[in-house]
Amino acid sequence: MARAWIRSRIDETRLALILLTRLPVGRLNSAPPLSAAAWAYPLAGAVVGIVCGVAFLSAQWLGLLPLPAAIISVAVGVVTTGGMHEDGLADLADGFGGGGDRARKLEIMRDSRVGSYGVIALCLALFLRSVLLAEVLPGHHPIFTLIAVGALARAPLPFLMRILPAARDDGLGHSAAFRIGTAQAMVGGMIGLLLAALFLPAYFFGTIFASVAAAVMTGYLARCQIGGFTGDVLGAAQIACELAVLSTLASG
Repeated sequence: MARAWIRSRIDETRLALILLTRLPVGRLNSAPPLSAAAWAYPLAGAVVGIVCGVAFLSAQWLGLLPLPAAIISVAVGVVTTGGMHEDGLADLADGFGGGGDRARKLEIMRDSRVGSYGVIALCLALFLRSVLLAEVLPGHHPIFTLIAVGALARAPLPFLMRILPAARDDGLGHSAAFRIGTAQAMVGGMIGLLLAALFLPAYFFGTIFASVAAAVMTGYLARCQIGGFTGDVLGAAQIACELAVLSTLASG
């Protein structure tokens, strides 16, 4: 029984990595329901944080200054996740900025083309993330810090999927496989809290508040604009939470 339980948790963690990253974790012979992996989203974020932290340290070892090292770290992070969060931010900015009614906003968000609002939002987010990392990481352990940041940026996502209705009648939000249970969301939140307590103890309350506030504001905006969440909303929320946490660290 214990071995089967552990095997299930491992498979769910691997599924979270498959969903949120492009890291090679092998194929799942019998994949668990997509919703079952929600608790492990912060763990996937922590793994991304490790990769980005190693990239930053490697760039510094080569003699690069903090800002170029931070840009390399951001680029490695985008490659590691396949740019899925950045794509969500760009689509959300295009839809919310260029659409008239709810239907038009959703139509624009589904369009694979990127408009001016999306390009501007994406450039600003990447620039701000690089500058904040260059400010924060030299004074902290890069790997430990980015483990906590990666987890805190993804811990609120299951809560958004639990609380908000699906904005579309199809796709990620509407799929029954993505209906997140309260327990799964709570476990994901606890993992985020634990990693923040371990690696950012001096900034624990500030970073938690920043992540929650960014998620709430993104969710509220999505609720007002399109009536609920989509995959693009979740991607934009992840970036908003990450920037909020980094801003808190930079201001401290």
